[in-house]
Amino acid sequence: MRYPYLLFDADDTLFDFSQASARAFSIMCRAHDIPDTPEIRQLYREINEVLWTAFDQGEVTKEFVTLERYVRFLRALGLERDPAQCNRDYLTALGQVVFPLPHAEEVCRTLAERGHRLYIVTNAVASVQRSRLRNCPFGHLFAGAFISEEAGASKPSRAYYDYVRTQLHAITAENTLVIGDSLSTDIQGANNAGLPCCWFNPKGKPRPTGLRIDYEIRDLRRLLDIV
Repeated sequence: MRYPYLLFDADDTLFDFSQASARAFSIMCRAHDIPDTPEIRQLYREINEVLWTAFDQGEVTKEFVTLERYVRFLRALGLERDPAQCNRDYLTALGQVVFPLPHAEEVCRTLAERGHRLYIVTNAVASVQRSRLRNCPFGHLFAGAFISEEAGASKPSRAYYDYVRTQLHAITAENTLVIGDSLSTDIQGANNAGLPCCWFNPKGKPRPTGLRIDYEIRDLRRLLDIV
């Protein structure tokens, strides 16, 4: 066993966030009598992406993002709705829908059976992520989840992984592997923390320069040959 400790990103590494978000968005729209059309979904996605990019760059807080996206969304539509309630309803729904990515469950079960210790490392909203892990059919396989708002820092900052190390004293650069899809948060975060990393790249995006990528996989099953 090369890497007994495995730190998995959640969204778009193990779980299909786009599908879950679309379902939660539809539930929120129905609750608030908001039209649910492709154009309106695209408007929401664009607003959401701009704000999360600002969060990843350390420009705004997560609390600001989750509320402000609905402030801007409703303003763009000219609708009089309570943005805070829209946000709460969306997050509640998001915590209840889980769509594992292909092979995620079988890979995690195999890794756990082999004796690996599995953990989640995520910038997601804590209440949502913990709810999703409870609703996930293989959530019990994870020994813990390190969520940015509880850590007081976010990926890719070194401070986030310093927090993880205070909770997992045994992890080292020799026994731990970070697995994630995001170059800007997962891979950059592992680089900042001095930890080996595996880039989950199912779409075959070009490999960037300036980042250390120790492993690259397009299918989660390939992880079984690495660790």
